[in-house]
Amino acid sequence: MRFHKYHALGNDYIVLDPAEFAAMPAPSAEQVRVICHRNFGIGSDGILWGPLPSRKADFGLRIFNPDGSEAEKSGNGLRIFSRYLWDQGKAKGPSFTIETPGGVVKAEIKDSGRLITIAMGSVSFESRRIPVAGPDREVVGETIGVEGRTFRFTAATIGNPHCVIPVDELSADLARRYGPAIEVHPLFPNRTNVQFLKVLDRNNIQIEVWERGAGYTLASGSSSSACAAVAHRLGLVDRSVTVRMPGGSIGIEIGDGFSITMTGSVNRVADGELNPELFGVSV
Repeated sequence: MRFHKYHALGNDYIVLDPAEFAAMPAPSAEQVRVICHRNFGIGSDGILWGPLPSRKADFGLRIFNPDGSEAEKSGNGLRIFSRYLWDQGKAKGPSFTIETPGGVVKAEIKDSGRLITIAMGSVSFESRRIPVAGPDREVVGETIGVEGRTFRFTAATIGNPHCVIPVDELSADLARRYGPAIEVHPLFPNRTNVQFLKVLDRNNIQIEVWERGAGYTLASGSSSSACAAVAHRLGLVDRSVTVRMPGGSIGIEIGDGFSITMTGSVNRVADGELNPELFGVSV
């Protein structure tokens, strides 16, 4: 029962290859929670289950959050999975496609896998696609109240939901304090990722992230994509944006129709064996 651990700017994932788990169709929610637990398991921000067969792409991928729920898409997870495919020789060239429940993306390997570019798809602000409750509309500059405070937000999807809140003063405490309540707010029937955003200049933004199903996160690729698109939609930044997070920076290029190309680093951490005794622990 092999595992392969990587991190992308401090956002760490464990890759489990189905070929190495012949008797397991996919990890259960309980198994995911145990493996990801930082005291009782290996510890990670999620599990990447793949490669899987795909009719639409070269490889298929499922993404599990540490609470056992499943994510549609993860920018950092996709970069990590791309690095794994390259390291294992499963990718026959530096460019290939990956299908997730949130859509098909194209990966490009650079610098021997240490730097990876992902064509993430296009951002939408349409309520029915995100989804956001209420009438069909673009969810731009609306208000939300949580924990006795009101914020103005813009919602977006790049295959998974995001609630982006521009602020003048940014801190990790904002994400930690208000992120949990916004994640499960009735406005978001599928829950949502939450980002607090500060614009530094026309080409630089800074964000703090509360990730759906994972909690406070040092970095997020899909959050970076959504925040750059929101800032551009609001007229606050140009098309080339560096997104700065506690774990490091990601480069975003915004194309026509809010198409997003993301470039960031990946680091290999460890390969090892999961002992069956691990699953004797309930979390």
